Amino acid sequence: MQYGRNGGDTYMGRPAMLKLAALVAVGAIGWLLPVGCAVAADTRHYAVSLVGDPKEGPEFKTFGWVNPDAPKGGRVRQFANGSYDSLNQFPAQGQPASGLTLIYDLLFARSPDEAATGYGLIAEWLSYPADYSSVTFGLRAIARFNDGTPITPEDVVFSLDALKKASPLYSTYYKHVIKAEKTGPLEVRFEFDVKDNRELPQIVSELPILPKFWWEAKAASGEPRDIMKSSLEVPLGSGPYKIKSFEPGRSIVYERVANWWAKDLPVSKGQWNFDEIDIAYYRDRIAPFESFKRGDLDYWAEPSAKNWATEYEFDAVRKGFIKKESIPVKRVAAMQSFVMNLRRKVFQDVRVRHAFNLAFDFDWANKNLFFGQYTRLNSYFDNSELAARGLPEGRELEILNEVKADLPAEVFTTEFKPPEGDARHNLAAASKLLTEAGYVNKGGVLVNAAGQALAFEFLLDDPSLDRVIQPYAQALQKLGVKVSIRQVDSAQYERRILDFDYDMIFGQFAQSESPGNEQREFFGTSTVDVRGSHNSAGIANKAVDAIIEKVIFATNRADLVAATRALDRTLLWNYYVVPTWYRSAEWVASWDKFGRPPTLPARAVSFLQTWWLDADKAKALAARSQ
Repeated sequence: MQYGRNGGDTYMGRPAMLKLAALVAVGAIGWLLPVGCAVAADTRHYAVSLVGDPKEGPEFKTFGWVNPDAPKGGRVRQFANGSYDSLNQFPAQGQPASGLTLIYDLLFARSPDEAATGYGLIAEWLSYPADYSSVTFGLRAIARFNDGTPITPEDVVFSLDALKKASPLYSTYYKHVIKAEKTGPLEVRFEFDVKDNRELPQIVSELPILPKFWWEAKAASGEPRDIMKSSLEVPLGSGPYKIKSFEPGRSIVYERVANWWAKDLPVSKGQWNFDEIDIAYYRDRIAPFESFKRGDLDYWAEPSAKNWATEYEFDAVRKGFIKKESIPVKRVAAMQSFVMNLRRKVFQDVRVRHAFNLAFDFDWANKNLFFGQYTRLNSYFDNSELAARGLPEGRELEILNEVKADLPAEVFTTEFKPPEGDARHNLAAASKLLTEAGYVNKGGVLVNAAGQALAFEFLLDDPSLDRVIQPYAQALQKLGVKVSIRQVDSAQYERRILDFDYDMIFGQFAQSESPGNEQREFFGTSTVDVRGSHNSAGIANKAVDAIIEKVIFATNRADLVAATRALDRTLLWNYYVVPTWYRSAEWVASWDKFGRPPTLPARAVSFLQTWWLDADKAKALAARSQ
């Protein structure tokens, strides 16, 4: 996993490790229970859920958001931005190709229709003691890698050790998983160094499983394989697709595994229907959009409000060859924002960060750049019950009081709201804060007592963002801030992101409805100096650290909501980022040759997972468009 973007107004960066979950299990019922509930250690659970009960019962035949009889076949053509130089997605080194998650199966599989629920895939069931000090998985006897080799407990143990070693993300995410061991012919037990963390069984279920024998063998070159290094050797997986062909930095083609071991499981029916997924690489979004308009690409996810409003008046849309749709999705809004890097001295004063928040005029941008199609972000967990609102009370207030000495006073006295109203008034307030921070205006430039200018560089890899950044930069320049905007190619951008070599970027923190261990990766002191971590803002705050532990060790849903709101409020009042915007729908356009289920998953469009090529529609489209 790495930083990347699809450009436009919506940042599509390295995804957070959301609460995955799993596919179906046989003859087992249950779900993760609050701490304190009586549960036998050997109770086998067919599903895991951190928010309510699983939608599907233990005997379900297919998910309600698929067509179990969807036809297989055809090729779908998509694009990716930038370049790639590796087919190994796990280490921080290198730039992995797009789509590599298609080749790996997990112990339990995601349900894009549910907030934090999964059903058994490689593993048929899981069990855990009442204190959540371990979790045991029972593997399916039919589970296979794509060369027909059985998936064994030894592969599972190897996968945990290898991924923790190779990736700072996995190392942080699985910090409390201290041991994995084979406990039976098809059983693996994971031990934790903490108790009462009800999330740990589920996040272990998200583990992708790698073939131990393959990684420990030598490559065709005769060199030992090394999971910690980038590589262009085609890896062996167990998922619904495998790599058919590739040209580094130019294209990659995945082909459906016709004898995929899981294809007939209830959790898999009706999914992964395209025979081939062909991904072409482009340096920007202009050229691929022209390719889409010509019919050389089949599907387009539009991130730009301007483009959505103005760029779809071409013949293929007017004639009905291309369908343009806004598809509602229900999920926590990612904190998409201008991220300030606190590793830089210029951003270490909270008054400076507050001033930079005041300088962003969202109302003007939404009206003049985005055609009024966005909502202002006001939380790291917006569009959900996890967002802090009003003043803290009850359990949330108790949590905040424990670290009161290390919190801004406003956390307790004032509801956080983004700047609104007259832009001149906000700039005046920003100017006052910068003066209080010790800056004086000399010749139109703010300098501190040492004569150093208040200056920073905004790092970009997408030219379409320039129209958003320029007005913001101009507002800061009115205050006397020296702003430079640096555009680099995607490969250089990735390297600089991994090394935290930037002052400010346009980034995001994607959240789930059941936050947990990944909050350390986003905001914890332990990750601030870990190359490639998601702590892009460089946050090292002991109050934040303490509240994150409350989130991770929440004993029930109410406790989790209270702790998350406390975390949200603390992050907001420290002004680590400048919140921007979100929308509660996905904008997609596609050539009219696809079928899809009447009901899509609630939290994702899931194009590759649930749509299919409709041969009759494709034939009719070809005839109409001649």
